[in-house]
Amino acid sequence: MSFSVLGTGMYVPPKVVTNDDLSQIVDTNDEWVMQRVGVHERHISERETAADMGYQAALAALENSGIKAEELDLILAASVSGESISPSVSCEIQNHLGVSCMTMDINAACSAFDFMLETAAGFFARKKVKKVLVVGAERLSRLLDWTDRSTCVIFGDGAGAVVLGEGDGYIDAVFNVKGGNDVIDIPQPVGSSPFYKREQEKKPCIHMKGQETFKFAVNAICKDSLRVLERNGLTLDDVSYIVPHQANKRIIDFACTKLKVPKDKFYVNIDRFGNTSSASIPIALAEMNRKGMLKKGDLLLLPAFGGGLASAACLLRW
Repeated sequence: MSFSVLGTGMYVPPKVVTNDDLSQIVDTNDEWVMQRVGVHERHISERETAADMGYQAALAALENSGIKAEELDLILAASVSGESISPSVSCEIQNHLGVSCMTMDINAACSAFDFMLETAAGFFARKKVKKVLVVGAERLSRLLDWTDRSTCVIFGDGAGAVVLGEGDGYIDAVFNVKGGNDVIDIPQPVGSSPFYKREQEKKPCIHMKGQETFKFAVNAICKDSLRVLERNGLTLDDVSYIVPHQANKRIIDFACTKLKVPKDKFYVNIDRFGNTSSASIPIALAEMNRKGMLKKGDLLLLPAFGGGLASAACLLRW
């Protein structure tokens, strides 16, 4: 027993910020950003928190699934950009929904959606749940150094959600974690303890070494994808769509070339949303579902990679 996806949903803030808009803030332009990252515009929150956006995505997913919030047995949420360490984003979404089921946050940065699916599969396998809500929600704009053109042009805000029910759609996943903050780091403020001796070494915002991140990401997509397919007796020819974490268009293009698959097998929307971390894969799934692209029986490959460093690849039968 695993699960099947019953419904999808997404939410992005109404404010759209283009590369031309950013050129008024930092030394950049549309051509520079498009060539290096592939982002033309992104949605940026003016009032919504990560939990607010997660709640809206959850409502959309529940409506799409035909499931009532009261039927949920578990809410799993992921965010590196929640306003509070406690209450967690999942607790806040639960409160907004007015339900009383168990909730849990999972912090695996951009790979977190795959980690949450694996966690949900464990609950279904033990027959502890029948309906689960999974949400990735990010207000990454609050973690950016808006004077750093190498990072502020990449990211956007938004949330994606899926509702899961009993079924056999979840096939398998692989995971890799290599702990360390030398490539990607989002430090918390050190606080005001009179006893703590270390000084704040970095601004409490996103720090990323672009070239190292690029190499890690391309290798992760290829290795994780081939590994999970091989151990299930499948090939890339069996896959209907590859829905990767939307980190960088060039990363996706390089992985496409290395895997030797047609470009149209990869679903890409980073040009319109930027990198939304844990929300990027569920946002993509919601878009694909809304467009009618996903047919019953389609095999989806969901590779993800990011801070941790952590990577994963999940196989899902629609």
